[in-house]
Amino acid sequence: MEIIRDPLWNNITLDSLAIRLVDTRAFQRLRYVRQLGLAYLVYPGATHTRFEHALGAWHLAGRTLTLLQARGELGADLAAEAPVVTAAALLHDIGHYPFSHALEEIGAPHHEDVAAALLTRGEIGDILRSELGTDVPERIVALIRGRSASPLQGLISGSLDLDKVEYLKRDALMCGVPYGEIDVDRLLHSLTVVLDPATGRRTMGVSEKGLAALESLLFAKYQMYRNVYWHHAVRSATAMYKRLVADAIDGGALRVSELASYSDESLLHQLEERAPSPLLAGLRERRLFKRAFECPSAELPDEAAEWIASDRRLVAAAEDLLAREVGLQPGELLLDYPVKTQMLDLDLPVMRRNGEVRRLTGEGLEGAINLPMLSTELYRSARWLRVFVARPVSMDRKAVVRLATLAEAEVRSRVANGEGLLS
Repeated sequence: MEIIRDPLWNNITLDSLAIRLVDTRAFQRLRYVRQLGLAYLVYPGATHTRFEHALGAWHLAGRTLTLLQARGELGADLAAEAPVVTAAALLHDIGHYPFSHALEEIGAPHHEDVAAALLTRGEIGDILRSELGTDVPERIVALIRGRSASPLQGLISGSLDLDKVEYLKRDALMCGVPYGEIDVDRLLHSLTVVLDPATGRRTMGVSEKGLAALESLLFAKYQMYRNVYWHHAVRSATAMYKRLVADAIDGGALRVSELASYSDESLLHQLEERAPSPLLAGLRERRLFKRAFECPSAELPDEAAEWIASDRRLVAAAEDLLAREVGLQPGELLLDYPVKTQMLDLDLPVMRRNGEVRRLTGEGLEGAINLPMLSTELYRSARWLRVFVARPVSMDRKAVVRLATLAEAEVRSRVANGEGLLS
């Protein structure tokens, strides 16, 4: 056993398996991958890494399983799965790229797919097979991807997984903001194994007494997205980073397959060596692009501007065409619309006080805030479409909104023909 002092959870105890996994080269790389990417340019304390977040997820998984075992909810079969679940919590971010999720937004394979290779082959795969069983790497991959048939799946990937609880608390602490106030103890004590009323199978749910704690999680996530994750300057830096890496890939200076092997600083060093650019210098010296336009998702039609979040090559071409229209050089104008997410993707069984199990879906639950509906509304107010520019320019708001409402096929046609996007 080894005890690690942590600023959030105080003492984190690692068993012999965890120590072996933490000591692997792949896991140690996480010490040098910042949890919040480029947010440290806005919140100087946000230099914490995926390493300590992974340790925190391990800690919460162990606490939760201990509570379930003490209440007699695991039984022999689920108790036997506990080491697999805690290992999955520890390893869930093993495939993360430098600077958090940004590279997934330009089309790099999802970090969970990168994790699959690291978990099933090489040093980590060998440790898992020798310690827990020959099929364990594949079982952990299924848990991380949210595709496991285990009743404990929801602890690793689901509507109320422990990853969310950990990163919201840690990110708020390290950024120095008061937005991550989650009633963690109440929430963990409220997690329970129930029979899904739709399938009759055991699954993770929450007791009705935990709904207030669930609300605290929703509000914390909304506040963190609005004030930290999607802060305009964080998104400006992220847009600059995405464009410079995408340009390096398109120019042959970087390969997508090598991205997950880098730390934050080693990737920036490679970019300096192979593909120096004004964008990279701007990030290094914190000369971030400024807002020329912004509009909340709530003011746009449903599905408007989704091509900005999903089609990297089309976005780059549109950016350069727009730059010429407003008198800027290619690369001096960037479009940003964060990839669509849910504030809290709630589809969760709730154990009522009378023992009845009901699913918390889009219809909500009588006697409680309609969390799914509220989640959707909060998300639409936190997500903003923005245009960032290297030099001040004037942009007609109505023209940019018209552009955002164009179908992807129309945008593609105009770009291909070199037609104006703002006319």
